[in-house]
Amino acid sequence: MSEKAVIAMSGGVDSSVAAWLIKEQGFQCIGITLKLFVNEDLGKPGHNSCCSLEDVNDARAVAYRLGMPHYVLNFTEDFRNRVINRFVESYERGDTPNPCIDCNRFIKFSRLLERARQLDFDTIVTGHYARIDWDGSTGRFLLKRAVDTKKDQSYVLFAMTQDQLAHTRFPLGRLTKSQVREIAEARGFVNAKKHDSQDICFAPDRDYGGFIERYTGKLSPAGNIVDEEGRALGRHRGIIRYTIGQRRGLGIAMNKPVYVKAKSAADNTVTLGPEESLYAKSLTANELNLISYPRLEKPLRVTVKTRYFQASDQAAEPRATVEQTGEDTLRVDFDKPQRAITPGQAVVLYDGDMVVGGGTILGTI
Repeated sequence: MSEKAVIAMSGGVDSSVAAWLIKEQGFQCIGITLKLFVNEDLGKPGHNSCCSLEDVNDARAVAYRLGMPHYVLNFTEDFRNRVINRFVESYERGDTPNPCIDCNRFIKFSRLLERARQLDFDTIVTGHYARIDWDGSTGRFLLKRAVDTKKDQSYVLFAMTQDQLAHTRFPLGRLTKSQVREIAEARGFVNAKKHDSQDICFAPDRDYGGFIERYTGKLSPAGNIVDEEGRALGRHRGIIRYTIGQRRGLGIAMNKPVYVKAKSAADNTVTLGPEESLYAKSLTANELNLISYPRLEKPLRVTVKTRYFQASDQAAEPRATVEQTGEDTLRVDFDKPQRAITPGQAVVLYDGDMVVGGGTILGTI
């Protein structure tokens, strides 16, 4: 009896090729497209970069071409509660979140796997660029970088659990993006040349402040922009419109370049400082998920990514020592100070190609 797999089909080329590859391996497959939000509910009527009718139709066309059933599952309530609301709350308390990580954590590899099991399917397949291996010496599943380092998505997958890794396949992990497009064109897929989305799906115009105000129905209050000594320099348009390291759009004329150094929801201030004030030697994090170890029993040497769009060159990744300081906390001490470490973003730890684990940045030391 063949294995059974649910293919998460977004309508893009990556998930379509993942579907073809897993079907070629003899799996009994169904395609599922996730309905994550309704554009009008977010104050953004019309076409959007995700969950559009075009995306559903593209996914359905590929599934039909592969001879497998296709369904649309409505996860809008889960997505609103576990992803969008967390995104809004994080910005409102002065952090800068990554909702793609929450979507993977709470929707794609949690709710989808749960639904697959209800349908008597034991494997989920996605078009992510990453690899999953089994380490027989430790009895643990490992998450590794993709072969195509420019497309590697292991950073946004760090929250996957051992159970999720055991029941997930990433067929694209050993392919390059160009190879994926070649496969799609050779199979006549309608989305072979479809552009990749680089934006947050529910805020594709990157106006996160505007999205939050439309979504909540309330304006983010203006407040003071201050220098490092707390002296008022001007007024900001709501802390949700600023992020650590930002230089443009500050509306402040200074005799030297200044950047957003910190945000405080408590007193509704945005603090500016010179370039050198952005660097920190250490950070703390919580919301931990460890993959290669059940717990860090002693300090460990790692390389670190503190944002998704960081240098894809492994050799350029900063080296550090990580120590688990509690059940759900860790501390990272960098060999060299790092720029614009941002609360709310993920810190992901690597040992070569292997993801050790990660967490959500609380702040710097």
